[in-house]
Order: sequence, then structure tokens, then C-alpha cells
Amino acid sequence: MNKLSYLALGLSALTLTACNKSDTAASDASYDAPSRPECIAPAKPGGGFDLTCKLAQAGLRDTGLLEDPMRVTYMPGGVGAVAYNKIVANDRANNDAIIAFSTGSILNLSQGKFGKFTEKDVKWLAAVGTDYGAIAVNADSPIKDLAGLVAELKSNPKAISFAAGGSVGGQDWMQTAILAKAVGVNPSDMTYVAMEGGGEAITAVMGNHVTVVSAGIAEIMPQATAGKLRVLAVFADERLGGTMADIPTAVEQGYDVTWPVMRGYYMGPDVSPAAYDWWKASFDNMLADPKFAELREQQELLPFSMTGDELEAYVYKRTDELRELSAEYGLVDAAAK
Repeated sequence: MNKLSYLALGLSALTLTACNKSDTAASDASYDAPSRPECIAPAKPGGGFDLTCKLAQAGLRDTGLLEDPMRVTYMPGGVGAVAYNKIVANDRANNDAIIAFSTGSILNLSQGKFGKFTEKDVKWLAAVGTDYGAIAVNADSPIKDLAGLVAELKSNPKAISFAAGGSVGGQDWMQTAILAKAVGVNPSDMTYVAMEGGGEAITAVMGNHVTVVSAGIAEIMPQATAGKLRVLAVFADERLGGTMADIPTAVEQGYDVTWPVMRGYYMGPDVSPAAYDWWKASFDNMLADPKFAELREQQELLPFSMTGDELEAYVYKRTDELRELSAEYGLVDAAAK
């Protein structure tokens, strides 16, 4: 067995909607609660960012921490780049907005895909859960398991098309590239179809426009449970529980590939300390509430809780690690590591 195990804790209205600036200026000394709470999902509806925003929306509401309804704004473009640039360049002091991110966002930052901005240009707020990468095919596909997919890849890698949210080098590409390398296939020989979010990629596979979807298991499960997708492998160390208990891991099938996907939120760099503290305290309280644990489990996510300075340090460290991984796959200059 080739051992290629990479632990990389990570990864949606359709109209580009501008963020509304908070009525509370960043210099305000007090902040009671957001007047127009908003979560920005940097993709089209239906993918992991959408899931992340709706988890905060439901979690803060059901635990009584947020009285006013939180709206979800969809801001697709560059798999997070448009939203990141919007906040850092034009909406730096929006006290009422949080923006969803994942391991995929950090991977893109590590590769310089967010333009001139880096991981140090925002305020990292909270991580609330993790899921794992997975690959699936249409339920009617002749590919029945991972061994079948591997055999097809080895025979003719270009004949198998992978759909995923994001471009070459993104987390959904990376997990398939790691698998390809583990079975002796050059990742550059694969056919990869980049889409704007996991929801669009899943739709493409269900419509038989592509062969395989690479996404997070939490994104895939609704359609797998409905009998429309067949999950070939989840990239976890061991089998997951609940409704995912019957899904085999790549590890147990002979390919030591793991890809956890962290999900969380950041804020603009110039939000007021009082506003940031309010949001951090609210997430700390929400994460400690059993009601939120139930909501997270319903979304097929596993516990992963981190906020404030601890999360910032974790993101900085993970970005450096992913920069090294990206250099190994020729995605960034080795000198940039």
C-alpha cells in the first residue's frame, strides 16, 4: 500500500449582493448585538459555504443568542476570493457580517489565489465543525466502488472526469490528486471540471455530465441519502458514525489518504473590538450548548471548536503547512514556502 496521508484540516440568491455596512462604526466602544446580522457564503447555494452559513444562522437562533434573523448572502467568485477581497478592500469595518471559510479557503490563501491579500488580513472568528473529503458517482454509474474507479483511472485517466468546486489546486482537486498519486497516476493526466461550489458539482454528476464528484461528505450526504449518489470513499482515518457508518474509507480500501475539512467564519480586519468580542462570546456560548451539537450532527459535521486567538494561530500554522504541500504538487514556487 502506498502511504500518502495528508492531514489538512481544511473545504452558496445567485446574485452578487453587496454587504451592508453596520450602523455601528468600528470605533464604537460598545456593541450590544448586530443590527443586521449577515453571513456571507462565498459560493452559489447548495455547497459547503451555504451549509456553514446556515449552521450559524440556525445555531445562533436556536440557542437564543441572536434575536434578529441572520440573512445569508451568496457571493460566488474565485471560490472565496471575491468575498475576501470585498471585505478586506471595501468593507473592512462591517461589524454585522461574518464570512464562511473552510480548509479550502486556507489552501487558496496559501497559493496566493486571493490576490495581494494573505491570511493575516482578516480577523479569524470561529471554527465550528469539520467534515471530510469524499468522492461519489451517480447512483446508476457502472463504477461500484473505489477499486473500480482506480482501475478506470489506471486504464485511461482522461476518460474519467472529476467535478469539484474550485480550480486546479483547490482542496477538492487536491484530494483527488493525492489519491491519483497514491495509485500511480499523474494528477495532471486527469480530467478535472472546475465549478463554482460543491452544489454545482453534485448537480453535474447527478445529471451524468461528469463521472465523479469530489466534495465534502456533508455536502454529498443529502443526495446520497436520497439514493441519487453512491459514495465510493470518505477521506477519514476511520469510518464515521450515524448515517455515514456504511461508507468505506479510502484507508480501509488500501489507500492511506485523509482530508479533513474545517468549517468556520472570519470578519473584516477593522471591526470594532467590542463587536468582535460579542461575536466571539456568542460563538463560545453556542459551541457549548447541546442544542448546537444536535444541529451540527444533523448537518453530518463532527465536533471541532476553536475561536479567537487560538483559531488565528491555528490558521497561520495550517496555511504554512498547506503552502508546503502545494509546493510539493508544483502549485506554488518552492521558494515561496
